[in-house]
Amino acid sequence: MTTAPYDDSPPRHALTVLGAGVMGVGITVLALGHGLPVHLVDIDRERLDRATDLIDGDLRLAELMGALPAGTPLGALATGTSLKAVAGATAVVEAVTENAAIKAAVLSEVSGLVRPGTLLITNTSSIPVDELAGAVERPEDLVGTHFMNPPYLIGTAEVVRGAKTGEPAMAAVAALLTALRRRAVVVRDAPGFVTSRILHPMINDAARVVEEGTATAEDVDALMQGCLGHPTGPLRTADLIGIDNLVDSLTVLHERTGDDGCRPAELLLRLVREGRLGRKSGRGFYDYT
Repeated sequence: MTTAPYDDSPPRHALTVLGAGVMGVGITVLALGHGLPVHLVDIDRERLDRATDLIDGDLRLAELMGALPAGTPLGALATGTSLKAVAGATAVVEAVTENAAIKAAVLSEVSGLVRPGTLLITNTSSIPVDELAGAVERPEDLVGTHFMNPPYLIGTAEVVRGAKTGEPAMAAVAALLTALRRRAVVVRDAPGFVTSRILHPMINDAARVVEEGTATAEDVDALMQGCLGHPTGPLRTADLIGIDNLVDSLTVLHERTGDDGCRPAELLLRLVREGRLGRKSGRGFYDYT
């Protein structure tokens, strides 16, 4: 009988995901469902515990919806509160809140802990990659991705190449997305890139229409679905994104582009003040309770 030689090479893909919020959970579900091991890190232990339950539920949902490859065993999940978990990763996905200063601080610390050449991904809907590249030790390893929510149901991801992003990092993110069975569309670095630069001002205008009393949220979405083919309507989409995340993204766009159409509508700001953040809080433009 012959035996295979012991293989002590590192795994092809071993992810560390930073942030156990909506996007961190969604990206973790996507990776686990495609057989990749994930170490999910958050500074809040209670949030991590809640995230574990959400991940279990979303994995079951994704399986029921046929969104996971048949016959692929789930990847192993580990959780923790220390950034030192990134040391053994082949790729690190930063998915903390959409705030440039917070993202830069996290990426700065992480870049000092990973091995040179480790793929660093910032999952952002609006912040330019070059703006964050100044915080990391090796900006050539940093790539932007914009996964749509929920990542395990949406088959395309926006990939943002910064001016300093190197070819090895682009090859690594392409290989990772291939393993996740996601189509990558590469775009040039700019505030909001493509999807957010188009979608978020449209949602902002939809909120203004409701604020001005022209139509209800339900009627706005019905018209956008029935007349213009939008799959869910902009305001249901806002609830899915998270209205606080939407306001953060619009603020980034307004500050970086000067486009007054990106100034967050007062209705959006009021919903955030009231804690009506969309699906994740149970209420937004719609009631999910």
